[in-house]
Amino acid sequence: MRYLSQRFAAPNRMCMAVLTDVATEELAHMEMIGAMVHQLTANLSMEEIEKSGFSDYYVDHTVGIWPQAAGGVPLTANQFQSKGDPITDLFESLAAEQKARTTYDNILRVVRDIPEIADPIRFLRAREIVHFQRFGEALRSVQEQLDSKNFYAFNPSFDPPCEASCKN
Repeated sequence: MRYLSQRFAAPNRMCMAVLTDVATEELAHMEMIGAMVHQLTANLSMEEIEKSGFSDYYVDHTVGIWPQAAGGVPLTANQFQSKGDPITDLFESLAAEQKARTTYDNILRVVRDIPEIADPIRFLRAREIVHFQRFGEALRSVQEQLDSKNFYAFNPSFDPPCEASCKN
């Protein structure tokens, strides 16, 4: 949702395409994670649910898939940003990809002996690295088209560069 929302303020086609492409791929990642969680929880007994600490989740969702953080915080729209400033948005996107990579690193530490989980997580981790690279390329494309080298003094999608940097 972050990337799909940010694409509308993208100042060039390359940046817009990267945001659209990565957003589409991330939806597929959600499907993969959802499928893995379903496979891991579909046949749990009540004893296994209680013993594993899964009972609070079970009470609300049975074994349905409900996107939430490991700590139990559900996914909400306030967890992603779209400011309408492509510099701000791309840094937000770069940070999101690094956070996702770190999460996958942590998952791999926990499931290293379960290849059915570790292998797809390794694939998803590799994709986060590619996304980070693509967002870096998009950021560079935005910075190169600006007529001011002070990228952080104004919103290039809203403030004309000379007006914003020449007022002081």
